[in-house]
Amino acid sequence: MRAVRLHSYHQDPSIDEIPEPEPIGPLDVIVRIGGAGVCRTDLHIIEGQWAEVQNPDLPYVLGHENAGWVHAVGEGVTNLAVGDTVILHPQPSCGLCLACRAGKDMHCENAFFPGLSNHDGGMAEYLRTTARACVKLDPGTDPADVAALADAGITAYHAVRKALPLLPPGTTAVVQGAGGLGHIGIQCLAALSAARIVVVDRNPDALGLAGKIGATHTVLADGNQVEAVKDLTGGTGAHVVFDYVAEQGAEMDGWNMTAPDGSYFVIGYGGELRIPTLDIISTERNIVGNIVGTYTDLAELMVLAQAGKVTLHTQKYPLDQAVDALHDLDAGRVRGRAILVP
Repeated sequence: MRAVRLHSYHQDPSIDEIPEPEPIGPLDVIVRIGGAGVCRTDLHIIEGQWAEVQNPDLPYVLGHENAGWVHAVGEGVTNLAVGDTVILHPQPSCGLCLACRAGKDMHCENAFFPGLSNHDGGMAEYLRTTARACVKLDPGTDPADVAALADAGITAYHAVRKALPLLPPGTTAVVQGAGGLGHIGIQCLAALSAARIVVVDRNPDALGLAGKIGATHTVLADGNQVEAVKDLTGGTGAHVVFDYVAEQGAEMDGWNMTAPDGSYFVIGYGGELRIPTLDIISTERNIVGNIVGTYTDLAELMVLAQAGKVTLHTQKYPLDQAVDALHDLDAGRVRGRAILVP
């Protein structure tokens, strides 16, 4: 089968011919990929930022946002059948450890992360995952239309879901970045809360999209974005800031846009937050980290998606143009999410 494999850090991946995966364990599921999302994390992987954290053996197949059709199952799988349409939680979990028992999939002691750890991902024609990772979809769903909800979607949703108790009517939420994750976060906020939604982005086209999908106000990141947000909030800042960028200075903007007693949710990464501890204590602002989401988050998000309340805006590329998709994402030419279609 064809697969997008990374051979060396700081170099483009290549399209290789490799053997198709087969079930090994009783709960394994082989999925024929119908859509694989292209994520900024893939760029960070290529840059080597995850090398020390996951330490994968190269070469391996990229791709952690996947949806498709069940192709084969292990002998112990009872919840799925060949032909089922599925979206895949990006991190299969064991179901047995304390974190799994508490529903905290991302903190599973025995989890693996296809496309990020020592397991091939889904930028390929087939992927091996487990029965626990599969969320069944309506058979009429096109996997390419929803694939990026598997990571970008639940990452955005997870942060919003956590923040809902902080956003009663009359509050203000700021979304930094209206791209692949942010445009999903905006829709989740609009669907689940009554908060005023202020969106900050440096791209006018992204702000135009934000205005169509739920933003109350949009702010161009032209160097005066913090002051603009302060003006919209009576000088105090937002009750909650969702930072889907968190690099190249946006991380300090996000903190400075957060009101006293407010919460700064960090979802993007790559930057560095430098804050005097007195600044945290004296204003009682909170910094909240977010990593992907739970199986339940993904199942809830798919209810919103299939009800038309969250729509993924995509640019589709054939698998053989994976490098073009990565370059377009890096250059800011992708509106919404890039999807590879084998």
